[in-house]
Amino acid sequence: MPSIRHDAYRGDQLHSHIISQTLGLEVGKIIAVHLAYPSRARQRGRIPNNASYFLKASSSIAGTGGTVARPEGTELLVFEGEIALVIGKTARSVPEDDAWSYVSHVTAGNDMGLLDFRTADKGSNLRSKSGDGMTPLGPTLIDAASISPDALGIRTKVDGEVVQEDSSSTLLFSFAHFIADLSRFMTLEPGDVILTGTPAGSSVLQPGQTVSVEVFSETDPAITSGELVTTVVSAPALASIGSEPDANEQQKIDAWGSREAAGLEPEFELTPELRQRLEAVAVSTLSSQLRKRGFGNASIDGVHPMRAGQKIVGRARTLRYVAHRPDLFKQKGGGYNAQKRAVDSLCEGDVLVMEARGCEFAGTMGDIIALRAQARGAAGIITDGAVRDWAAVADVGLPVLAKAAHPSVLGRVHIPWEVDGTISCGGVAVQPGDVIVADDDGALVIPPSLVEELVDECERQESEEEFIAQMVQAGEKLDGLFPLNEEWREKYNEWLARKSSGRSEN
Repeated sequence: MPSIRHDAYRGDQLHSHIISQTLGLEVGKIIAVHLAYPSRARQRGRIPNNASYFLKASSSIAGTGGTVARPEGTELLVFEGEIALVIGKTARSVPEDDAWSYVSHVTAGNDMGLLDFRTADKGSNLRSKSGDGMTPLGPTLIDAASISPDALGIRTKVDGEVVQEDSSSTLLFSFAHFIADLSRFMTLEPGDVILTGTPAGSSVLQPGQTVSVEVFSETDPAITSGELVTTVVSAPALASIGSEPDANEQQKIDAWGSREAAGLEPEFELTPELRQRLEAVAVSTLSSQLRKRGFGNASIDGVHPMRAGQKIVGRARTLRYVAHRPDLFKQKGGGYNAQKRAVDSLCEGDVLVMEARGCEFAGTMGDIIALRAQARGAAGIITDGAVRDWAAVADVGLPVLAKAAHPSVLGRVHIPWEVDGTISCGGVAVQPGDVIVADDDGALVIPPSLVEELVDECERQESEEEFIAQMVQAGEKLDGLFPLNEEWREKYNEWLARKSSGRSEN
C-alpha cells in the first residue's frame, strides 16, 4: 500500500501535500460531514434527517508525527477521529449503488479545530476548522478495492488511552450516500477527500497531549492505516484582527462532549420535588421575592385563569404571533404552521406561552389545541390574546390563562410565526426553559437560576405569615408584628420550634 507523503507542520508554514507519489495526485477539496454516527448524534441530542457538510482548506493538511498549535487565549482545540475517503476518479451525478467504485483509497483523518472561533464562522467552520495543521491524514493509504466499506473500524487514542472506537457499519448514512449526494451538486475529482464524520468521544486537547487515529479493516486486522499521530503545542496569541475567541457555554459543551466534562454547573432541572414545592407556595409570595431580587416585571399582565383553583407549574415553551399580512399569511399561516408545530412538540410538564401582542379580537387557540396540549402532557397554556370556544376549552380541564374570549379564528389578525424564540407575553420577556408558575392571582416568569433560592425564601416567608395570621386572629395588633420586629421574631422562632417538634401551639 502506498504511503502518504507529508511535510511536518513547522510554526506557521505548511508545505503542499501529495496524497501519493504513485497516484501523483495533490489533495483537492476537503469535504467534511457534520453528523454521521448514531453515538455522536445521541451525544448532540439530535438525529439528522439528511447528511450535511462543510469545506476545509487543503492547506490545513498535515501528516503523522506533526504538531498542531493551540494559540494563547484559546482553549477549545478539539480532535475528531474520522475515516477519510480519497476520490480516485471523476464523479458527477453517480448512482449510489456504484458510488464506492469512485473511491480509490481510505485512510485515517483527524478533523481538528478551534471551537473558540466557531461562533464567528456562523456555520462555515472556515476559521475554526481550516487552520494550518488542522487536518492530519495518513499515514498509509488502504486500497478501497481490498476492503468492505461497511466493515471499517475507527479508533482514536489520547496519550495512549482509547477515547473513540466505532464501526462504519453503524453510520447513519453510507459512504456511497455521501458520494452520490455530493456529486449531484459538484464534480468530485481525483484527490478530493471526504472526512466521513466522527463517533462519540471527541473532546478537548491540551498542549503537550498527543492524539492518534487509526482506521482498520474489521475483517482483516492486518489491513490498517497505521496510527496518525499529532501532538499539541502552545503558540503565541493570534493577531487581534476581526473576531476574538469566544469559548461560550455551548461551544464548551460541544467541544468537551457534555456539561459535566466541560466543568459547567449542571443544567437546571425542574424535579418532581421542586415542582411540588412550587405548587405549595402562592404566586403572590413568589412575586414579592422576585421583586426583592430586582425582578419587578415578572408577571404576565392582563391574563386571567379560565377556571379558578387551578395551579400551573412548568417549563416555558414559546409561540409568537405577528400581525396579519396577506402575503406573509400565505407563506406561514396555513398548513402545518408554527401553532400546530408548537403544540405537537410539547412535552410532559411544558407550559405553552403565546405572544399575541395583547390583541383581544381573535382567538389564539380553541378546544382542539387544548385537547392536543393535554394529550401531550402539558401543564397549561398562557396567551396574552383571546381564546375561542371558551366554554369547550374550560371543559377540557387543562389550566389556561388568557386575556379575553373571542369567536374569531386567529387568521383574522394573527400569523403563527415562530416557535421557541424569546417572546414578550403580557409585558414580560419569556424564554424557552423559564419556569412558569400561575394561580388565581396570575402568572409569573422565573429565570431557572433563581428557582431554588426563591422556593426556600417563599417557604420561610409563608411560614412567618402563617404565624402572623394566627397572632392577628388571637387579637394582636400589627405594630411590630407585621413585619416581625426583634421581640416578635423571637416568639416566632419559639413557635416554629414547637411546630417542628409537633408539640401543641397552646
